[in-house]
Amino acid sequence: MKPTAARGRTKDAELKLVIFDLDGTLVDSQDYIVEAQRRAFAAHKIAPPSRAASLSIVGLSLREAFTVLAGAQGPVKSLSQAYREAWTQIRAAPDFAEPLFPGAREIIAELAAKQGVTLGIATGKARRGVDHLFERTGWRDSFKTVQTADSHPSKPAPDMILAAMTEAGVAPAATYMIGDTRFDMEMAASAGVRAIGVAWGYHSPAELSRAGAERVVADFAELRHLIEA
Repeated sequence: MKPTAARGRTKDAELKLVIFDLDGTLVDSQDYIVEAQRRAFAAHKIAPPSRAASLSIVGLSLREAFTVLAGAQGPVKSLSQAYREAWTQIRAAPDFAEPLFPGAREIIAELAAKQGVTLGIATGKARRGVDHLFERTGWRDSFKTVQTADSHPSKPAPDMILAAMTEAGVAPAATYMIGDTRFDMEMAASAGVRAIGVAWGYHSPAELSRAGAERVVADFAELRHLIEA
């Protein structure tokens, strides 16, 4: 009986939860995000934000994002709805192809197959957008916990990570939040988990470090080594 109990404790101690952001981390959706925002502002006859401004709010939930872009007195609710409608139109186009960043497919396959690792998602996307991504990538069974903007306050509130840890049964010290924006890093800090930034996303490595990233990785190979260490 004692050896069995010891093995159980070792397995629990080694269990890791790796939570990924989507846009800017696994998925290179920037062109579609900018275009959907352009259409939303055009529908309201308002000049669209610059590309840099459009990408600066990626990761926030729609209400918070459009509050930043249009101001608290702007038509935030209707802009959000117009943005959703624009995304539906964009996604329905026959040439729609939301690309993954190089190496994203491989690292998800490797980590999903790894004993002792549970994968999760924490994203400002709606669940519908995540489901569309799963259909195209075959990732539905790879992620055991999926937290979206439909059910939680916007990043950087810690709620998505806290819910993911509860579902996975993993402690903060063994949980990694992988993201490309300061909102991801601030969310990780609020939840008390390890914050790992990626250098290829929509916020600069310097901004990620200032927001609390303990490390900013240059590619998925470096991230793999970090998680396995």
